[in-house]
Amino acid sequence: MSYLDIIEKNKEEMFQTLSRLVRIHSVQEPAKGEYPFGEGIQEALEFMLREGEKEGFKIKNFDNYAAHIEWGVGEEIIGIPCHLDVVSAGDGWEHDPYGADITQGKMYGRGTGDNKGPLIAVFFAMKALKESGFEPKKRIRLILGLDEETDWEGMHYYLERAEEPDFGFTPDGDFPLVRAEKGALVFEIAKKFSKVPPGAKGITFRSFIGGCAPNVVPDTAKLLLMADSYDLLREKVNNYRKETGYNLSYRTKGKSFEVTAEGVSAHGANPGAGLNAISILMDFAKAISFTCEDVGDVVDFYNKHIGFCTDGTDIECGFSDEESGKLAFNVGIAEITPQVARFTVNVRYPLSIKEEQVYEAIMPALTKYDMGLVKRNAKPPISFDIQDSLVSAFMECYQKHTGDIKTKPSVMSGASYARALKNCMCFGMLFPGEEDTMHKHDEYLNLESMVDGAKIYADIIVKFSL
Repeated sequence: MSYLDIIEKNKEEMFQTLSRLVRIHSVQEPAKGEYPFGEGIQEALEFMLREGEKEGFKIKNFDNYAAHIEWGVGEEIIGIPCHLDVVSAGDGWEHDPYGADITQGKMYGRGTGDNKGPLIAVFFAMKALKESGFEPKKRIRLILGLDEETDWEGMHYYLERAEEPDFGFTPDGDFPLVRAEKGALVFEIAKKFSKVPPGAKGITFRSFIGGCAPNVVPDTAKLLLMADSYDLLREKVNNYRKETGYNLSYRTKGKSFEVTAEGVSAHGANPGAGLNAISILMDFAKAISFTCEDVGDVVDFYNKHIGFCTDGTDIECGFSDEESGKLAFNVGIAEITPQVARFTVNVRYPLSIKEEQVYEAIMPALTKYDMGLVKRNAKPPISFDIQDSLVSAFMECYQKHTGDIKTKPSVMSGASYARALKNCMCFGMLFPGEEDTMHKHDEYLNLESMVDGAKIYADIIVKFSL
């Protein structure tokens, strides 16, 4: 039986394996003992290593920072980095985010598309090839990353201790191929507050929180206030909701007044596809007179230089180029207390731009409002020429299976593990025309697309390992 037929035969087992993996809450948590990324991610790692061992593959765990499942012999290594960690699910799902519900050929759950489904598709491609009797002349290495959604500490740890693959792909993007990825930055904008002078008039600020990760458009934000009477605040919320149509609600919480904004989540690489709840609540807050002038200044800064603008134009970093399009600017987290304000920002900048150009562009606005900047993470762009032999190999494999000769290799805003390895590109698993639900509510995977993806991955492994 051919390996393509075996994938078809094993597809129900593939779906069941993904279902078991999706049910594991593999969101990064504080380190616990020998588990650097928390118990949930550790559980997902151990699950995959058991699966690999059961199928007769070689497994190697690098101190629970990363691991790999390997098959084949030879000097050359084909690296296929994937990740087991997922972003927080948040609220507002119609389906249980960890339930792996299957409806109308779709499996719903956090990580089905990013990146557990593609990982399992690659694993079952390897499994089918082995079952068919195929013997690769290179080593096929499925690399299990554990903190791709955050700081990549695990991948750095892995590459310092393992042989680096010669080339490969990561199934963490779009078909037919992602030949380039924009640069990615994560930084904090912060401001310390002065003490409120005695007798200051206005509404007392207690806290502002929103978002869960830099690379997710926040769907919820909450503002906590105190005042002698809440009648005026209730009126302001009702008027704002009526004027804008945004989802704003309020409640009394002890002696405080809490205002909640609800937006629409999306991947931070494409913030225009969502609606930032932090921006909604900041827009509402400009109508409030705070006892602390510094809070008012932060609100003014946010609305004038960030607001609902998702391409950086309002903060003077609205760069773009013909090859990769516009910059993406996402405020993923807001944490404001009576002492300090912090906004965690995720930027994806065009291929022709340098990291320092972004920082230089935004500094005048920060300086004007006495805001500080803390650089947290930087990943430079990567790019492959359209005529590169690897690009041609990937495209031929995709076109063989789909007959699609019109769709061209793309440039994406996402930051994948392709940046971590040499000669590595994003190869699927989202097909042209499919809805991208990664990092959104009710993330799902088309199961037949998973089967098609596994067949394509099996073929590319054969092509590369002969």
